[in-house]
Amino acid sequence: MAQLAVKTFLDSKGLSATQAWIESFVNSSRQGTPTPALQKTALFRILASDLTSSIKASPNNTFPPNALNPTVKELRVPDAIPVQVLDIEDIGRSAWSQVEAIEAQERGETTKGREVIRVVPGEEADPTHDGTAPIPKSNGPHKLLLQDAKGTKIYGFEITDVNGIDLNQGIGAKIILKNMTIARGVVLLDPNNTQILGGKVEVWDKAWRSGRKERLKSKVGPREEEEL
Repeated sequence: MAQLAVKTFLDSKGLSATQAWIESFVNSSRQGTPTPALQKTALFRILASDLTSSIKASPNNTFPPNALNPTVKELRVPDAIPVQVLDIEDIGRSAWSQVEAIEAQERGETTKGREVIRVVPGEEADPTHDGTAPIPKSNGPHKLLLQDAKGTKIYGFEITDVNGIDLNQGIGAKIILKNMTIARGVVLLDPNNTQILGGKVEVWDKAWRSGRKERLKSKVGPREEEEL
């Protein structure tokens, strides 16, 4: 009964969990837990899981075989496909300006207009739950590396601002894509086809944030770095 309740609830969210995942979750849960609480916990857990091992892959909930083909000008995919975020980039700003913002944050500085303000830890700082300061809101557009339950990786490009997509989004966060267009191997993201479910895979997110500065610096050409 509990397994069916969890399965039905997750299915309604577009997350068709494998039977093995459902059984493991229910068996590890406290007996007598009210069904609504059990369902909410299941959603939280699956949003924090690796989708390739927790979601049952099928032709209806994964990208079609020709999704990555760059010669296909436009491909319409009506199915609802759950994906997880493996990487996110703000391509509306130069890599070096983002490095400078990170270094200013490391010095405890933030900006208000043209004024530089030094933030005293414990006063105006607004750290995330893991103790790291949040990345300043990015205006985008953003480019995301997405992965479906089958393991297929594909880039998504934000053609219209999607609420919830920014650099503070958790790595491993789950998104439901529906009625999307894939143009030359890239998913075109807009509010009508992108539903943010949230979550994150803690170890992926921590590694991504700790390595972000070096990844950005590696993209800066020698000439640009010398000029700055």
